[in-house]
Amino acid sequence: MMDVNGWLPPDLGETVAVVTGASRGVGRGIALALGESGATVYVTGRSTRDGERTEGLPGTVEDTADEVTKRGGKGIAVHCDHRLPADNQALAERIEADHGGLDLLVNNAWAGYERMTEVRFDAPYWEQPTWRYELFEASLRAQYEVTRRLTPLLLSRGRGLIVGISFTDGDIYLGQVGYDVFKSAADRMCRGFASDLRRKDVAAVSLHPGFVRTERVEADWDAMGSGPAAVVHSPEYVGRAVAFLSADPDVKARSGTVLSAGDLAEEFDFDDVDGKRPPAFRLEGRMSLATRMYRLNRATGAGR
Repeated sequence: MMDVNGWLPPDLGETVAVVTGASRGVGRGIALALGESGATVYVTGRSTRDGERTEGLPGTVEDTADEVTKRGGKGIAVHCDHRLPADNQALAERIEADHGGLDLLVNNAWAGYERMTEVRFDAPYWEQPTWRYELFEASLRAQYEVTRRLTPLLLSRGRGLIVGISFTDGDIYLGQVGYDVFKSAADRMCRGFASDLRRKDVAAVSLHPGFVRTERVEADWDAMGSGPAAVVHSPEYVGRAVAFLSADPDVKARSGTVLSAGDLAEEFDFDDVDGKRPPAFRLEGRMSLATRMYRLNRATGAGR
């Protein structure tokens, strides 16, 4: 039976989690859903109330952490640039000192959408600037780096889960060479984590959201049209999927797989915050993600 918000949160009262890039967007939605489930959530990101904010967008690690606590969990804000080894090491040392271990790591941070409007996101590769490729590359390296440093804390618990937030759709090209390559690589990296962890009780999976109504999308919602509106979902829809995965006693059997928020909603019987249940997002017959994102950010002026 669901409550009025479309789900009954699993009990994650003993869970210690890290959600990277959780100042806004999908990371924030995941952190909030974990908070509703009672988890302790380390909310990491570069945007803080008194310091840097990514491209002036709303949301900070403190804002998200406060909301996690308000919803019944314990939110802990940590300014962290996961591209910097020293920041990742400091995070690992803090978690070890506070809790002695970790139960869940969600790799959501992704810098590849920054400076969106400077050059067309879906431009052909010979017109793409090197800095955009380097943003993708650094984002993937950051996921590898933080996972490498936090895995010993997962192993110390005897059971744990690594979730990589990504998106691919089989052999369908995502609309930009660098974007396609590094999103595919993120899935492949999770498969590698799972293989190395095969004799341990820690699982690693990739999770694909659909078309998410983030702060960027919200800013120009009226211009999106009826097509995207039919499949869009909130960031918390992804968070609910993560919460149920973390609570699943058989999650190890999923290790190395690629999952979708829509499919998990059917399996675990939960809805989005608006009571709807969008299906898994497929690109076939739809505009490529690169083109959709370019048009959205061109309309909103995001990043300017």
